[in-house]
Amino acid sequence: MWKDYSSDYIKNNRSSSLSVRLSAFISALLLSLLCGLFYNAWKYEVERIELKDGTWHSRIAGRFDQKDVEAVQHFANVNKVTVNNDASELLIIFDDMKDTLTDTPHIAESIGAGPEQISYNHALMAMYLIRDPNDKAPRLLFPMFVVILLMASFSLIAIIHNAFAVSMNARIHQFGILSSIGATPRQIRTCLLQEAFALCAVLILAGNLLGIAVSMGLIQLSNILLGNDIPGRHKAVPGYHPLVLILTLGITAITIAISAWLPARKLSRLSPLEAIRNTGGLQLKRPRKVPVLTFLFGAEGELAGNALAAQKKALRTASLSLISAFLAFTIMQCFFTTSVISTKETYFERYQDTWDIMAVVKNTSADEFSETEAIRKLGGVESAVIYQKVSAKRIVTEAEMSEEMKSFGGFSHAPDGAALRMDDGWLVNAPLLILDDDSFLEYCRQIGAEPRLDGAVVRNLIRDVTNPDFRHPVYMPYLKKQPADTSVSNAVTPDNPTGAVSILRQQGNSEITAELPILAYTQEVPVLREEYASTDYYELVHFIPVSLWKEIKGLIGGAGEDLYIRVIGREHVSLEELDTLQSQIDQLIGQSYTLESENRIREYELNNRQIQGIRTAFGSFCVLLAIIGIGDVFSNTLGFVHQRKREFARYMSIGMTPEEIRKMFCVEALILAGRPVLITIPLAVIAVGYMLKMSYLGVDEFMAEAPFVPIVIFMVFVLASVASAYALAWRNVRKICLAEVLKNDTMI
Repeated sequence: MWKDYSSDYIKNNRSSSLSVRLSAFISALLLSLLCGLFYNAWKYEVERIELKDGTWHSRIAGRFDQKDVEAVQHFANVNKVTVNNDASELLIIFDDMKDTLTDTPHIAESIGAGPEQISYNHALMAMYLIRDPNDKAPRLLFPMFVVILLMASFSLIAIIHNAFAVSMNARIHQFGILSSIGATPRQIRTCLLQEAFALCAVLILAGNLLGIAVSMGLIQLSNILLGNDIPGRHKAVPGYHPLVLILTLGITAITIAISAWLPARKLSRLSPLEAIRNTGGLQLKRPRKVPVLTFLFGAEGELAGNALAAQKKALRTASLSLISAFLAFTIMQCFFTTSVISTKETYFERYQDTWDIMAVVKNTSADEFSETEAIRKLGGVESAVIYQKVSAKRIVTEAEMSEEMKSFGGFSHAPDGAALRMDDGWLVNAPLLILDDDSFLEYCRQIGAEPRLDGAVVRNLIRDVTNPDFRHPVYMPYLKKQPADTSVSNAVTPDNPTGAVSILRQQGNSEITAELPILAYTQEVPVLREEYASTDYYELVHFIPVSLWKEIKGLIGGAGEDLYIRVIGREHVSLEELDTLQSQIDQLIGQSYTLESENRIREYELNNRQIQGIRTAFGSFCVLLAIIGIGDVFSNTLGFVHQRKREFARYMSIGMTPEEIRKMFCVEALILAGRPVLITIPLAVIAVGYMLKMSYLGVDEFMAEAPFVPIVIFMVFVLASVASAYALAWRNVRKICLAEVLKNDTMI
C-alpha cells in the first residue's frame, strides 16, 4: 500500500521532487569531488615520500653479512630486504605494514642489533594510519580531510534537509488525513524515507561518477599550472580506488538519510488534528511592510519581501554560504593583488637587473674557489661576482655615531641582541661580505674610492627605525666619516686614506680582534641579490676583498659554509639562453663542487605558477561555498514554488497577472543574490583597508591593479545562478491551472 502510494506521488509530482533530486545530485558530486581530491593528495604524498626517502618500512643500522640478510629475508611477513649503498643499513619492506612496529624489534634481536639501531619510515607509515607513539611530527593530511568532510557534510545536510522539508511540508494536510484513518508515525517515516531513496538513488551514483571525473580533471589542471619545475614536486598521476567510491557512496547515503529523516521525524510527530489544519502554504505570522522594496518595485516588491521572510529559516544556509563565498573570494583576490604588488616592488622588479643566475657552492670558502675566471669566460656572461658571508662584531661608540642617528634615539630602539651595551660603546653585528678581488676593485671604482685590496668599504647607512613604513623607509648616515675616538685611528696615511680603522671582533669571542683600514664610507652597495641590514637594522656591513680575507680569516672566523655566485647575462636575455648558461655553469662547477643554481626568469615563472596554483585552490574553495549556497537556493526555490501554488493562485484570482508574478520572482532573486553583495562590499572595503595599512600601500597603487574583473565575474555568476533557479520556478508557475489548485486541498 505504502509502496504504491509513494510511487503514485512521485509519478504525479515530478516538479515538486526536482529540488530534492537536484540537492542529492549536488551533494553526491561535492562529496565525491572532495574524496577524489583527498585520495589523489594522499597518493601524491605517498609517491613523494617514496621518491625522497624510499619505499622501505623500517631499517636497521650496522654492518651485516649475507647470512644476516638471508635470515631477515626468511622472517615471516618480510617481503623484501636490501642493503643500502654504503652497506651500513638493512632496509626492510613488510607484506603487512601494520606489523612493522612489532616485527622489526624481533628481527633486530635475531641478528644481534639493539633497539637504538632501529628506525622507521614514519612519514610513509603515517599515510597508512600507522603511528608510532614516539613519532612527534604532526601528520595533518587525514585530520584536515576529516574536518573538511564533516564541514561539507553538515552544510549539505542543511541543504538537502531544506529540500526534503519543503517537499514534505507540502503534504502535511495529506498525512494528517492518513494518520486519522490509522497510519502510524513509523509508517509515515518509512514511507517518506523510501521516497527519498527512490528519488536519489540514481542521482547519487551519477553525482559520484561525475565527481570522480572532475577530481581527475583538477589534478591534471594542477600539473599544467604548477609543472614539474618546482623543487621537490613531481607530476601527479590521477588515480582512483574502488574503496574510495564505496566510502563516498556510503557517506552520501548517510548524509541524505539524515537529511530526510529529520523532517520525516518532525512530520510524523504531528497530531492528526494539527496536520489536517495545516494547508501546506507559506505562513508569515505578521506581514510586514518594506518601504524601500515598495518604493522601488511597488506591491510586487512588498510581496517578495514577505515571501522571503516566510522562508527565512530555510534560506539561512543559502544566505550564509553566498555571503561567505563572495566575501572569501573578494578578500582572496584583493590579498593576492597586494601580494603581487609587494612582490614586484620587493623582489623581481627591484632585482631583475642585479642577477640572472645564482649558484650556491656548498661547503666552499671564497679563498679556495678556483673557477672564477672560467665562469667569466663563458659565452653570454656579462659579469660575475663570487662572494661569501662572514659573521663578526664591532663596537660603535657614542662619538662615532652620526648626528642623524642620534636624532632618532641611537641604540635606544634596538631590540635584544641587536646592540649590546658595553663599557666603551655598543657591540653590534658587523657582517662581512667577501668579494672576489676583481669585483671588489670594480666596486671601489663604482663608489669613487681608490681601488685597493688592503682595506674595507663600510656601508654607512641605517634606517630610521621610528618610521614603521617599511615600503618607503628613511635612511641616514650610521657613522661620522671622521670619527673622533681613541678606539680608532684618525691619521690619514697612504695606507689608510680615510683615517679610520674598523676593529672587528670574532663572533662568540669578542676578545679576538682584527683591524681593517677603511677605504671608504658609502651608501651605495654592490650589485648583488642581497638585502643588507633588512632584519637587524643596526648591522654595520663591511665589504672586503678575498685577498684581505686570507690575512684575517684566522682571527675573525665565522665564515658561512657556502659560497655564492651572481651572474648577469646579456641584455634582454631569453629563458632559453639562461637555461643554456645555467647548464654550462652547473657542468663547469659541478665537476669539483656541490652546488645548487637557479635562474631569474624561471624563478619568476615558478613564482607565478605557485601563486596561480594557490589562487586556484582558494578560488575552488570559494566556488564550493557558492555552489552550496546556490544549490540551497535551487532546492528551496523549486520546492517552495510547488508549496506556493495556492498562494499564486490566490494572487491571480484577485487580478494579479503572470507578468506581475514574474516581477515578484525577479525581485526575490535580486534580493537573495544582491544581499550577499551589499553585505560583503563594506566588509571587503574594511578588510582591504586593513591590508593596505599593514602593507603601507597607497589606495591609488591598489586601485590601479584592483581585481575588479574577477570579482564582477564571480558576482555575475552568483546572480545568474540564482536567477536561473527562479527562471525554472517561473516555468512551473506558468503551468498552474487556477481552478484545480484552488479546489485541491491535499496538494497531491
